[in-house]
Amino acid sequence: MPFINPENGYLTVINLFKTDLSQRVDRLVTEMKKIVDIADYPGWISSTVHRGQEKFGTANFIQWRGMDDLETRYAGSEFKHHTIPVFHEMTTFVRLMQTEVELGQRHPSLGDVTEISPNRDDYTVIEILGVQPSNQTELISTLGAAHEWLVDVPGYRSQSVMRGIRSRNLGAGDGTLATVGADNDFVVVYSQWDSKESFDAYRTLAADKQHAARRKNQDKRNSLTTVTDWNTYRVVHTRSAAEPVRV
Repeated sequence: MPFINPENGYLTVINLFKTDLSQRVDRLVTEMKKIVDIADYPGWISSTVHRGQEKFGTANFIQWRGMDDLETRYAGSEFKHHTIPVFHEMTTFVRLMQTEVELGQRHPSLGDVTEISPNRDDYTVIEILGVQPSNQTELISTLGAAHEWLVDVPGYRSQSVMRGIRSRNLGAGDGTLATVGADNDFVVVYSQWDSKESFDAYRTLAADKQHAARRKNQDKRNSLTTVTDWNTYRVVHTRSAAEPVRV
């Protein structure tokens, strides 16, 4: 099963898809599973499909050996002439994000590495935080510091923070990708909770009932963040390369 570990050196690609109908979410999940089940690309390590819960959509958490392998995949005929048209048809929004894992933190009871798997019952949250490139490192540090009080929040399991490198979308529908924004202008937070109820209780807790450390940390985060987008997910499918790929 895939693990989120800043020590492995993988390029982590998070492909985010939004749509407007439940039936299209079903189709997105089906198409993503098909792609994952035949994946045999040089440098590909794993793919994990997430189905949106709070909002219609999906996410694919993909690990690659490095940037060159990903670019080779994007340049391939199958990706240009099949994958891109299929997702153009079913989505209202697509963002393909290249990242590197900076921090992986868990509740002390959960061991040393964060695992993502449909065999687990995690309620997963993926947040995309926009940031000025010059403030990216400070935002990552601020997010990491939240672990100090997150460990005391009921239902919290893990938080992984990823430094955004580059973001793309599907372009004009001609089989090419278009760059979104500037390099290093976003951060991804991938967190796991024991249930929707626990996450909702955490998210909606009134400011006057929050610990002072949380309020201070949130104020700092807000001052560094230019835009926020998030959804909640359940992992529904995963597959890894038959043999480990050396980095």
